[in-house]
Amino acid sequence: MYNYLLYLAYLNKKLEGFFKDQSEYIVCKKGCSKCCQNGQYPFSQIEFDFIMLGYSNLSAEIKELVSQKVRNIKLQKLNSDSENFVYECPFLINNVCCVYDYRGIICRSFGLMSINTKGNSKIPFCAFEGLNYSNVLNPETKVISQEKFEKIGCKNEPLAFNVSYSFLTGKNIEKNFKISFGDKKPLIDWFDEI
Repeated sequence: MYNYLLYLAYLNKKLEGFFKDQSEYIVCKKGCSKCCQNGQYPFSQIEFDFIMLGYSNLSAEIKELVSQKVRNIKLQKLNSDSENFVYECPFLINNVCCVYDYRGIICRSFGLMSINTKGNSKIPFCAFEGLNYSNVLNPETKVISQEKFEKIGCKNEPLAFNVSYSFLTGKNIEKNFKISFGDKKPLIDWFDEI
């Protein structure tokens, strides 16, 4: 776990710089939880182990709220015929993450434009809801508008970063930080294990 904590410290510092560089386009703030309300939340074994450390520190009342949400989500998933079942994160309580310091890698990096596996820029979905990058988004073409960028006069151009989940939990990271992420699956599926 020690090497994973070192990796998180490194990652947090990198992401802090990226978010600062893109601050003219980022509207993330406490209480804005669009990213936590509809997702699959890929988690590796080590991430789940870490978030459960955070869970163990919660009050009995909050633990029960999380447990109830897990039960409800599992029931919804059982009754869903969707192959890509999306749900609200069970750790989202009153629009705030109750295990914020222990959150997963996908949670830390969400909100930035990323580079997908094909090398293309991927705009976060919240841009289409008037949030991150929406001030430079052309909703018709679904791409960043050079015209809007020039019109608002931002200091830094909108950039995509290599912060995809597959990259941030890939073999190079495992090798460089001497960690093993283990199996990866949607967060809710880890609760089958406990």
